[in-house]
Amino acid sequence: MKHPTPAIGERALLVQAVIGYQSKTEAGDSLVELERLADTAGAIVLGSLTQRRERPDAAFFIGEGKLAEIQLACREAKANLVIFDNDLSPIQVNNLDLAIGVKVIDRQELILQIFARRARTAEAQIQVELAQLQYLASRIPVSAKQQRFQGGIGMRGPGESPFQLRKAPMLARITILKQKLREIQKRRQRTRTHRPWPMVCLVGYTNAGKSTLLNALTDAQAYVDDRLFATLDTKSRIVFLPDRRQVMLTDTVGFIRHLPHGLVASFRSTLDEIRDAKLLLIVAEASHPCVREHLKVVDATLAEIGAGTVSRLLLLNKADREETKMAMADLVRDYPEAMPISALQREGLAALKERMARMIPAAGLSS
Repeated sequence: MKHPTPAIGERALLVQAVIGYQSKTEAGDSLVELERLADTAGAIVLGSLTQRRERPDAAFFIGEGKLAEIQLACREAKANLVIFDNDLSPIQVNNLDLAIGVKVIDRQELILQIFARRARTAEAQIQVELAQLQYLASRIPVSAKQQRFQGGIGMRGPGESPFQLRKAPMLARITILKQKLREIQKRRQRTRTHRPWPMVCLVGYTNAGKSTLLNALTDAQAYVDDRLFATLDTKSRIVFLPDRRQVMLTDTVGFIRHLPHGLVASFRSTLDEIRDAKLLLIVAEASHPCVREHLKVVDATLAEIGAGTVSRLLLLNKADREETKMAMADLVRDYPEAMPISALQREGLAALKERMARMIPAAGLSS
């Protein structure tokens, strides 16, 4: 099923509700990340509004005063899209749509849309379509007043507008897609069973430099972009270790805070590669001010997919940057087993291969 391309250049206003305690730095990074996600989806970001609340409002998630501020900002800036840096309920989306008069989507819907745009292989397209349909099926409005604004960013992956579909056909399609993914999972498992090399997986927060590292270690020529989720489709290449052994190095989709659970479940056949790996290379952008928060997200996601106990090595990437050098002393103190590297400048890669050879058991490896 083809994925219609959303309109490029939608004029978006970003809204963030900070619920309970969240540091100013973490909240700011999340909002910057939302802006990058919007840019990746093709939107023009006009500005942002933030509100701190003890708890979300049941009807609108935000308070009435902030709602009026958003209505005014949309009129003045001529925005036709509002993106929340929060997960909204179907009722909240419906109420906000009607109150503001423009299309409202949340962070999860935006991420799902980006995945739909970026999926290239048949497997990735099936995975994304399944995640979107499950998301949509859970959000079919009860009220007949629900309206969605046609075109542009916002769940344009499976094909027809989701609210033109009856739930039964959607559930039938979900069943078909799940069966296809089970078949893919079985084939992948057979391939892993007969693979003569141990698996090493590159994992980490999105845009940390995993694809750049794959290219540096293997000349894989994997696609690299400074936008989020540049890589959805896995790519594997052989790496020769100093002791002449060979390992299969696999790039994987990046993680992000509040990654939709449906995506994690749908990408299970791909993420099983991580769970079955002999070693995980956790790639972190050492120069990022929220690198510790990013590593917590990676740890939580690995635990969610059942890979929490797999042997791992933390790589502090982009060590050549001046801002990284200033923060490196603290990072090395907090993560004494980590290795500073620069995938772009190919610094520290020889030492990395030696460390990999020491960490991967020799039994069962081919030379």
